[in-house]
Amino acid sequence: MDDVAVGPLDLAARVDDALAVQALAFGLSDEEIAVRRHIVLRHLGCPGARALGATTPDGRLVGFVYGMPNDRAHWWSTVVEPYLRSERLDHWLDDSFTITELHVHPGYQHRGLGRALITRITDEAAEPRSILSAIDTESPARRLYRSLGYQDLARRVLFPSAPTPYAVMGAPLPLRRL
Repeated sequence: MDDVAVGPLDLAARVDDALAVQALAFGLSDEEIAVRRHIVLRHLGCPGARALGATTPDGRLVGFVYGMPNDRAHWWSTVVEPYLRSERLDHWLDDSFTITELHVHPGYQHRGLGRALITRITDEAAEPRSILSAIDTESPARRLYRSLGYQDLARRVLFPSAPTPYAVMGAPLPLRRL
């Protein structure tokens, strides 16, 4: 990680760079990238939305995270709320900072960049807890989230047009340090 700096990111100005990282890390098609571009730019207009990036010395973006204080009226919350309510955990939607996206270029994974990005952005949150969704499979991302204190709040969450189920995870802030 010595050759990569984590710091504030003007995500609106670098949205295409960020989506290129996400496409590599998440396997997105050009059509999915176009849809996500619109979503990211819309999210950046939400109160409290902020982003961090991981950049190489030559300015190449190799990772990013963005999030915002959760709002029950946002689409994501309306999808996950019934799942959380069935577990009697829908209170997690209040006073939470949502990690909307976190992606690291595959060539830069396993260097601590994801951990640095998520801990730094949540350290700046005013909310007492954080929530996120991740594909509901055992993966390096889920292991990272668990190591930081995130726990499964709901599993087998189905998002419209997503081919695989997700898990909603939550953690008290500040996140756990190793």
